[in-house]
Amino acid sequence: MVGQAVVHLGCEPVNDYMAAPATRLVGLRARIRICRLPAAPSSSEFDVRGRERKLRYFGVDVHLEFCEVAVAEGGKVSQVGRIASTPEAIREFAAGLGSEDQVALDASGSVMAIARILRESNVGRVVVSDAAQTRAISHARVKSDRFDAAMLARLLSSGMLSEVWVPDEATLALRRRVARRAALVRARTRTKNQVHGVVMRCLLGRPPVSDLFGRKGRVWLSEQQLPEEEAETVQGCLRQIDFLNGEIAQLDQKIAEQALAWPGLCRLLTIPGVDIGTAAAVIAAVGDISRFPSAGQLVAYLGLDPKVRQSGSEPARYGHISKRGNAQARSMLVEAAWIAIRSPGPLRAFGERVRARRGAQVAAVAVARKLVVLCWQLLSKDEDYAFARPSLTRQKTRRLELTAGASHLPRRHDGLTVSPTTGQRAAERELQAQAELAYRRLVADWRAAAPKKDGAGATPGRASSHRPSKGKAARQATSP
Repeated sequence: MVGQAVVHLGCEPVNDYMAAPATRLVGLRARIRICRLPAAPSSSEFDVRGRERKLRYFGVDVHLEFCEVAVAEGGKVSQVGRIASTPEAIREFAAGLGSEDQVALDASGSVMAIARILRESNVGRVVVSDAAQTRAISHARVKSDRFDAAMLARLLSSGMLSEVWVPDEATLALRRRVARRAALVRARTRTKNQVHGVVMRCLLGRPPVSDLFGRKGRVWLSEQQLPEEEAETVQGCLRQIDFLNGEIAQLDQKIAEQALAWPGLCRLLTIPGVDIGTAAAVIAAVGDISRFPSAGQLVAYLGLDPKVRQSGSEPARYGHISKRGNAQARSMLVEAAWIAIRSPGPLRAFGERVRARRGAQVAAVAVARKLVVLCWQLLSKDEDYAFARPSLTRQKTRRLELTAGASHLPRRHDGLTVSPTTGQRAAERELQAQAELAYRRLVADWRAAAPKKDGAGATPGRASSHRPSKGKAARQATSP
């Protein structure tokens, strides 16, 4: 076989040779079978000279049809070959690994399935690397499968590889369902917008119903005189909306069934503004709450922490939120924050305090950050929200049970009524108002006891100024 020299990385033997990469699919399938690893001995065995065997670190660059494999052993990196990206080939590759071997994979679409197969075998450790943090690969001047696999093995052997947490099967299933539901809702919104576009193009004005796609809205649409092509668009969109509604209802049932069996998820429903969709999105993104020792780490994981710029003796400058992590969970938390701001309680007082200084949009994001802190407290300490409304929590829980397929209760039963009475609702709102007032008093006392800052002069190295800054702060300074 005609071969070519491997591109040297500075740490492998110079006499290693590999076959030229296949350019046709037939040659690729034939060459995929060249990766055969001998069974690795245990760490207690020694070679013929009595020296202890060295640990092996494998780097696997995953693709749709094959995986490129490299190994680092004794400070030297060499190419192993290619294996097919099939369960059988992955199990055969794992059978040749020992209990002391370590494998690193770059995060991609099929990496989680490969990592699960490897962890079921006798492999000592399986690491899924963070592609965004592996700058040696993403910012390298040389970009090839062999180079990526060799660099993964090299970084793994040196302990410089940033690892990604691999969720369990239940968390992965919840993540897929939440992500698919979000995609279906977006598709339904696009379809509804097409119908609204027809109404606008045909100069029909504002519909006289609140829900254009409900029973009365569809009756109103059927009574309108539309051109043939526009009528076809409306009828097709309505059929597509019905189909998407059915798919979303099935997903809601599966998510509700999984949520009822999930420990701690129902505790998140005690927070005002958080429903089953928001709670499921947070749990799917977070997984095991014990991974986060503090609430600040969970805030940073979901991308609600501000960006920080600091250099030298200059003070730190805080900018917009980082927007890292799961965007779906972050957007749903912001939507829940808008509802929490309108509900009486400490969260509304906090939102109004931030809105007076920074505006409504920044206040909603700040309240969303508070919601993440509350989620961490409730899940890590296994307790309910202190200022929850019991009747509202019962309604959320009962709605969750009905979505999961529970039967309806008779009109008269021995349990607590789900819908509160007028007196119960008034008493709960009074308690919420008292909690909000207590928070406002706490902030007022804190401001009175805090040392006064002389404008920008409180910042080291800055000249003091009593003039308000431009923009919102200048306008707010003139308001009462």
